[in-house]
Amino acid sequence: MNQPISRREILSTLGGGFGGLVLNSLLKADPPSLARPANSGARDPHFAPKAKAVIQLFMHGGPSHVDLLDPKPMLDRYDGQAPPAEVADDERLTGNLLKSPFRFRRHGASGLEFSEVLPHIARHADKIAVVRSMFTEHRNHEQACWMMHTGMIVAGRPSIGAWVAYGLGSENQNLPAYVVLPDPRGLPVDGIRNWSSGWMPPLYQGMQFRSEGMPVLNLRPRTPRPPSVEENRMRLLEELNGQHRERRPEELELDARIANFEMAARMQLSAGDALDITQESPGTQRLYGLDNPTTRAYGTRCLMARRLVERSVRYIQIFLSGQPWDTHGNNAAGTRGICDQTDLPIGGLLTDLAQRGLLDSTLVFWGGEFGRTPGAQNRDGRDHHPYGFSVWLAGGGIKGGQSHGATDDFGYHARVDRTSVADLHATMLHQLGLDYARLAYQRHGRDERLTDVAQPQLLRNLI
Repeated sequence: MNQPISRREILSTLGGGFGGLVLNSLLKADPPSLARPANSGARDPHFAPKAKAVIQLFMHGGPSHVDLLDPKPMLDRYDGQAPPAEVADDERLTGNLLKSPFRFRRHGASGLEFSEVLPHIARHADKIAVVRSMFTEHRNHEQACWMMHTGMIVAGRPSIGAWVAYGLGSENQNLPAYVVLPDPRGLPVDGIRNWSSGWMPPLYQGMQFRSEGMPVLNLRPRTPRPPSVEENRMRLLEELNGQHRERRPEELELDARIANFEMAARMQLSAGDALDITQESPGTQRLYGLDNPTTRAYGTRCLMARRLVERSVRYIQIFLSGQPWDTHGNNAAGTRGICDQTDLPIGGLLTDLAQRGLLDSTLVFWGGEFGRTPGAQNRDGRDHHPYGFSVWLAGGGIKGGQSHGATDDFGYHARVDRTSVADLHATMLHQLGLDYARLAYQRHGRDERLTDVAQPQLLRNLI
């Protein structure tokens, strides 16, 4: 007796490689039928943008502002002494002041100061705007990361990349609007939540591209099949999916999955080429440090980011494994070590973008979730510090060669032109042609925003 076969059993029998099922029909179709997935077509910004793309260089763990971007001579003068009561940190794990082990020098026509462990980034001083007055709302890594990525210290909200993908869509139907380049050694702290779409449709979450091996797992079927077999399998899946969607019209997860299958097929046409850095000249590869084992991994991801920008990807994030800037002990060695890995590739990225005429339309953002204490922890380390820290921006209509705001004389608290994460987010959206107040997503009858209920101030002196 014949038993009815469920949809689940049919899909299980058909197996993986759904992207390959779509590919054949895409290859045979006329160009107009290469339709973008629902909700992912390019959309007009609110006003003329200065930037078309963002490359976010996220420095997980909290880089030390007083060792990298915010020189404090008073730390040298009072090294080893107790900080004045009016600036002291409220965290009892830290003790006396700890001077920076690194020298600061002025660079470029602007004379902007950078630490000696950032020589390659410092060469671009006149293109960079350093924000020295950042503050955030939590001193724990996860909450501070949620704040920097999503605008609030609670989990489960969409990341800024998802907001950009939602607001602007994709200009390239063969690649996602939002791409993540994780460290091949492992995920950052808090894992994939760093690039989640939260309660938005999953279509807007960041798509991970690997920098070693196949860029996207399961992008191609293991065993090629005759075109007629692929076409019939495709028709069957389309019919089954159509029936399933009709019965469940509000299943956003299903819509996103189908759209991702279609995107996977399109990526077979272009993703391999987009991420094939062997096409780059030996000189370009050296510029990113691919000839050096210390810089190769990060340099590869920076070069991939440039190639994705050339192909109109909107938002690209480069992550490090774990939280390497978290220098609770031996801050000097830890800070120098991570600078050795990242400084040359980032300098190469800025050089390459500028040479290709892409820096004017690409906003590069460098920063972590907070800074580190001017006081010592365990004698030679620094603890988490949310009260005042530094980030920098370059390109995308940003006026370089300047610093914005200031911390106190010891680097404890943002004092001048205090800059919130909402201020930073609103400014980044503005450079992309998006008004933070108008970029809203209705959820449970409420207009949600990246900046939530904050009333941010644009950093107008930077733009």
